[in-house]
Amino acid sequence: MSEAVFISAVQRITAGQLDLGGVITVATELLQTGHSTLAQQVYRVWIQFNADHPQVYVAQFNRAGLHLDGGDIEGARDALSQALAVNPEFLPAYINLGGVLERSGDLDGAVDQWRTVINKLAAVTGPAIGYAVAALKQIGRVLADHQKLEPAEVALQQCLTLNPRQYDVLGQVLALRMGQCKWPISAPWEGSDRKSLVSGIHPLSMGVYTDDPMLQLAAASRYNSELVDLSPEADLSCDRRHAPIDLSARRLKVGYVSSDLRDHAVGYLMAELFEVHDRSKIEVFAYYCGPPSSDGLNARIRAAVEHWTDIRGMTDAAAAAKIAADGIDILVDVNGHTRDAKTGLFSRRPAPIQVNWLGYPGTMGGPHHQYIIADPWIIPPDHEIYYSEGVRRLPCYQPNDRKRAVAPERPTRAEAGLPDHAVVFCCFNGPQKISRFTFGRWMEILKRVEGSVLWLLHSAEETHERLRGYAEQAGVARDRLIFAPKQHNAMHLARYPLADLFLDTAPYGAHTTASDSLWMGVPVLTLPGRSFASRVCGSLVTAAGLGDLVATSPQDYVERAVALGSDPARIAALKTRLEANRMTCDLFNMDKLVTSLEALYADMVVEAQQGRLPRPDLTNLDAYFSIGTDLDHEGEEMLAVEDYPALYKTRLARRHLLRSLPADGRFWTEADIAAADALVGGATAAVTPMPRKRAAGD
Repeated sequence: MSEAVFISAVQRITAGQLDLGGVITVATELLQTGHSTLAQQVYRVWIQFNADHPQVYVAQFNRAGLHLDGGDIEGARDALSQALAVNPEFLPAYINLGGVLERSGDLDGAVDQWRTVINKLAAVTGPAIGYAVAALKQIGRVLADHQKLEPAEVALQQCLTLNPRQYDVLGQVLALRMGQCKWPISAPWEGSDRKSLVSGIHPLSMGVYTDDPMLQLAAASRYNSELVDLSPEADLSCDRRHAPIDLSARRLKVGYVSSDLRDHAVGYLMAELFEVHDRSKIEVFAYYCGPPSSDGLNARIRAAVEHWTDIRGMTDAAAAAKIAADGIDILVDVNGHTRDAKTGLFSRRPAPIQVNWLGYPGTMGGPHHQYIIADPWIIPPDHEIYYSEGVRRLPCYQPNDRKRAVAPERPTRAEAGLPDHAVVFCCFNGPQKISRFTFGRWMEILKRVEGSVLWLLHSAEETHERLRGYAEQAGVARDRLIFAPKQHNAMHLARYPLADLFLDTAPYGAHTTASDSLWMGVPVLTLPGRSFASRVCGSLVTAAGLGDLVATSPQDYVERAVALGSDPARIAALKTRLEANRMTCDLFNMDKLVTSLEALYADMVVEAQQGRLPRPDLTNLDAYFSIGTDLDHEGEEMLAVEDYPALYKTRLARRHLLRSLPADGRFWTEADIAAADALVGGATAAVTPMPRKRAAGD
């Protein structure tokens, strides 16, 4: 049938009876039936017979798209070049040609194409602004991906100048500022204000920005509602009542959705998990949505799971249909609100039980995930109000790979650029996790531990200079900051023991980096807050048997670091304890973790069978979001605030008197409503100053 359509089209083209619109219609029909090669041939024939047609560039542009879909980069490049040769003012071709050059590895050439778009825009029209926005987005994305953070920020700020209501771009700009340690992160620029900037922070970055779990919940909820398509046209065919789970004649089917089952921090954590799963009870499915990968870790995980499906090229609806067809009972979201996430897939509810675990340190803030997996340390019972999901707990929430490769060659301090006879504090967290408050504590520690140095992970040279400048302003010599060049993971692990003590960041602490440090025998000092990301490291350190390295306040963190840095014997004793506990502590007991995880899965099934699945409650989160973005998180450190609920309660009372707020079981209860309603008519609740800082031991 398709061949007949193709032959008929060729005959009409050669007879001069098929215009460009007709060619596009035929090519689209062939493409929909899976005959992309024939669709390309139709365009080729039409172009051959219509070389002087004024719109031949459109045919070349469409042909380039077909080449690109088929992975033919050179064919796409040739077609786009020919389109521009005919019409140098056809801006979409520059945008697409930039994408082609990027995929072929020509970064500079790609950026040049996108800058051409901007340079050619003279008239300020709707389409012109649209092309400029698209080009600037591409420039910013590619530069950021290649660690050219300063020019990426400039390009994206120009993009916001053209259209300030691009929350995705605003989130990228603020994330870039975090990655460059540009404090304050939310410093307004012309046409913006602090509240609007904070409102644009991505949920993942919000965990870096502040230890405010209520704002993090509200921000995740807002992001979730904007991300999921709830229009009548959206394909939500999997959003249906699922058949009861019956395991009388089969194993439990568990699916893991992740873009990171490869050479990635999450891949390193999960590799052994798949090998330890009890195959007599669990049938394991992996749905991969990450970039093409063939590294050793990816191959190892593929070999460990029973079913591997690459869903990157699928629409959310198609991927959800595949998962539903596989009959998955429990679908685990290992991405959450991180890059390449599949929130739209989970919104279709392809599985009766959907779980948020591991990849994203926080709540999803939406109605589509019934559970979040943590542990008693990360989410104690009184912290459950900060999560939309029902909380279920492992002994220690983080899996680890006991088979991780460590290079046999151990470098010397001299080879790593470190002084031989000084205390070496280290932190191998990404620079985006370094807050102004954390850095200030580090400088106090360096000043009090004579001759000590701080060993940080290499980032952009501009960021290094900025941090050295901050150090000098604090009275610390710039050469006491030493930057470790990035290396392959096995080599990176091998150099950890050169450090004496790992100093954690706050509020977003070390996760994989903490377990790496502890595995290699380097103790970690951490300062927990209230939010998920701020408490993970405390969980890991405690599970490794070093609970005495969990500080109770910012000043306690400094005092403990100074005391350890002044007592090499104590550090040596901590390293000996880590070595002795490595194979028996909960942190590296994968058998215990997997057994506990499978028990949680079994409990979830029982709850589903009994109709007791948790129902996320998102009441009043818009009010919490507005209040949270009003607070000055960079003026005073939130994790140091003692009476955290009071920050919200007084402001909720004011809002309630202006417009009634229902009770929500978080910070706004029936008792709070009664107290607010009892005020004299028309009076408003006073907004109190930020409460005093948390005392040590709180």
